[in-house]
Amino acid sequence: MGVKPPLIPENELIERFVRASGPGGQNVNKVATAVELRFDIAGSPSLSEALRARLLAKRDRRVTADGVLVIDAQRFRTQERNRQDARERLDAFIATALSVPKPRVATKPTYGSKLRRLDAKRGRSQVKRGRSSSNWE
Repeated sequence: MGVKPPLIPENELIERFVRASGPGGQNVNKVATAVELRFDIAGSPSLSEALRARLLAKRDRRVTADGVLVIDAQRFRTQERNRQDARERLDAFIATALSVPKPRVATKPTYGSKLRRLDAKRGRSQVKRGRSSSNWE
């Protein structure tokens, strides 16, 4: 994936610092190290229309009904490292939608493949007919 995601300006990102869950001793109760990063995909002027449409079409539980991406980062013990992690995950999310999917071209089965399929069906039918109870009398 050689394409870089577009640069998102700081004013489009909303960060909230909350206390992280899980182990961490006394530190976990005192310091708000976890980061909740919000990015409004639907209202962002820095994204192209096509990229915005692909991001919103993704079935991702982190995207709200209003088109806001919410990333929770609490893997690390420091607030700065969690901020960096959240931004990396935002870049990765956007990068997945940068490549335009190749449209599927509908194809027809060949005449030979149709014949082989029908022959196989006839063969299976014969096998099943041979198993019927009327032959065992």
